[in-house]
Amino acid sequence: MQKRWLKLAALPVAVGLVAAACGDDDDSGSSDTTEAASDDGGSEGSQDFEGAEVTITGPERSDADLVAIQAALDPFAEANNINITYSGDADWEANINTQVEAGNPPNISFFPQPGKLADFAREGFVVAVTDDVNATLDEYWIADFQIFGEVDGTQYGVPNKTDLKSLVWYVPDAFEEAGYEVPETLDDFLALVDEMAAAGGPKPLCVGIESGQATGWAATDQTEEFVLRNLGPEAYDQWVSNELAFDSPEIVGEITNVQNLWSEDNVFASGGSIAATAFQDNAVPLLDGDCFMHRQASFFAGFFPEDTAFADGSPGSVDVFYFPDNDGSRPVLTAGTLAAAFDDDPATMAVMEYLATPEYAETRQAAQADFLGGLSGFLSAAQGQDPNVYADLEQQFLQILLDAQVSRFDASDLMPADVGAGTFWSEMTSMINGDVTPEEAAATIQASWPS
Repeated sequence: MQKRWLKLAALPVAVGLVAAACGDDDDSGSSDTTEAASDDGGSEGSQDFEGAEVTITGPERSDADLVAIQAALDPFAEANNINITYSGDADWEANINTQVEAGNPPNISFFPQPGKLADFAREGFVVAVTDDVNATLDEYWIADFQIFGEVDGTQYGVPNKTDLKSLVWYVPDAFEEAGYEVPETLDDFLALVDEMAAAGGPKPLCVGIESGQATGWAATDQTEEFVLRNLGPEAYDQWVSNELAFDSPEIVGEITNVQNLWSEDNVFASGGSIAATAFQDNAVPLLDGDCFMHRQASFFAGFFPEDTAFADGSPGSVDVFYFPDNDGSRPVLTAGTLAAAFDDDPATMAVMEYLATPEYAETRQAAQADFLGGLSGFLSAAQGQDPNVYADLEQQFLQILLDAQVSRFDASDLMPADVGAGTFWSEMTSMINGDVTPEEAAATIQASWPS
């Protein structure tokens, strides 16, 4: 199958769907985005699948997600005579298990955790992708983004959404007024934190890790950033597979680095303590000047007040910089979703191939931004996208992803659930609270690793 089938010729269909969903809302800021995502090409390379049905499920379920995913699927569906429907599910993880056990899974599902996809692959529930899908992946995705859909040397998953975690949010005006510059290396970043703390003004960092039953995940993210930068991608992979144990001196050292970075001198916590401060409650203190920086993922834009200006140079606007490294490899920590198929029907595999393309990413981005009237909350690391479909701030996210020489998926999502979404979260929280030492936290986490 040819790769750039559609050239987005059918995007007006998708945009019409979005416009209907938006009603009479003012969309004056989104027309340029829509036009940038479309061109005058035809639907060369399309096939006739004679009305085949392809069902897709996944955990993304907001109104914007539902409209944008379907809008991105519809042009391909029309061009290839396939009926494609996406259903978002708040209880996706439980329900996909039930559907598989009952022998009635969807054709495709979006997996937020590579570990669960790997379990399904090893149990024979999902099928390996075809050579055509693999060829499309090789064309548009660097190997570091493909690897998380690979299980025991065989490709099962197709990356179709990428969350970028290696970002530091800041207010450029505040930096300029205080005489600070954006750090170029990790050593520079740590030196800047020390300089800010010694100055006695706003704290260097806003930090909060409270997230209900998931409290602590933000602390695991910071640990993962340090492991990836200080120990390197090979050690990171060994840590994920438990070849490098949690209680090894190397990992204990990086956990200690988190403890030192998040010291009382360095952190403003709006809730009174780091563990009592919700992770999303760090945006307003950053704007109010209680701190200079906050390390958090690309989705954090959604937690700023609605009238916040991003990356436009206006007074008080919010911007980001890459959380730096020391060796110039520009590693990025990511999360996201991977599509996997439960059958190898030709129509199913054609959709899988499309999900790997920049066309899918561009069309979803344009539709989601149109629906929301601003930042979309969607990002993809697929090569070959037109950056003009992204807002200025999101173009920075995209460029960081495309510049990355090394990428690794969130380690806690790759580890066994009892560890990654269990003791890793809880023990990091206990350490931040001062209840245990880094050594004690690491020992408890390691002891919880399934045998």
